[in-house]
Parts: sequence; structure tokens; C-alpha cells
Amino acid sequence: MQKKFTYLLRVRYSECDAQKVVFNGRYSDYVDIAVSEFIRAIWGDYNDLLQAGFDNQVVSYSINWQGPAHFDEVLACEVSAKHVGNSSFSFEVNFKNYHSNTAVAQAEIVYVMVDAQSHSKIPIPDHMKITLKQGAKDTLVNHAGVIND
Repeated sequence: MQKKFTYLLRVRYSECDAQKVVFNGRYSDYVDIAVSEFIRAIWGDYNDLLQAGFDNQVVSYSINWQGPAHFDEVLACEVSAKHVGNSSFSFEVNFKNYHSNTAVAQAEIVYVMVDAQSHSKIPIPDHMKITLKQGAKDTLVNHAGVIND
């Protein structure tokens, strides 16, 4: 069985709140970083995407927590495409403690494809739909952007 694209990050002290767990607002940053690395793995550098005339914008984001994450723990952020439509696509991001495999949170983020210049909604090209659906399975990326296949 192939595993999903996984982005690893270590929780930094400044990301924790007075309760000594990752502050809830930080998960938005984590989702953005993990999804950005997933997109880099399937479509390449973001600037190349812009130069090709494509961009994407967030239209919806939700998260559900299942347990805490603490300073210095390593989180595994598993990213997969959940839905690919005509002009929108969504990702599911599952956060787990990397060492214990304990569930921490689950997020869903929805994007719409837009023209890089006008920012108007456009259809997702077929070749990009294919790579979204295929994903970047068996890819492990760390916080420094180093890929281990």
C-alpha cells in the first residue's frame, strides 16, 4: 500500500500557547506549508506556476482537533487531494505525531484556480487535474524542503 505525501515539521517553542500546546491558529500555517510542498511535488515551483499563467486562492478552510501537539514533537502532515472539480480542488491534511502515530488534527482546504494576472476563476487544465488526482504518494518532505522518496 502506498502512503500519502507526508510533510514533516518540528513544533517550535514560539508556536505553543500558555497551555503548552500548539496554538490553534498555527495550524493554518502548517496546512499552508504542507499543501505548498505537496503542490511543489506535483506541479513544481510556485513561480513556474505563476509564469504559466496559473494561481490558486483559498475559498474554504476547516479543521478538527483530535489531540494536542507539544513543543519539540515532530508532526507528520499527510496531504492528499480530496476533490478535483472544474475550477476548484480540495485537500485533506491529516496531522499525526510522527513517532507515536497518534492523531492530532484533520483539516480540509478548498482552492479555486485563477488566472495569475486577472485573478478571475478559470478551469483547471486536464494535465493538472491528473497530477492532483495522482498526488505525490510515497514522498516524504522535511521542514527544510528536502525530499526523500
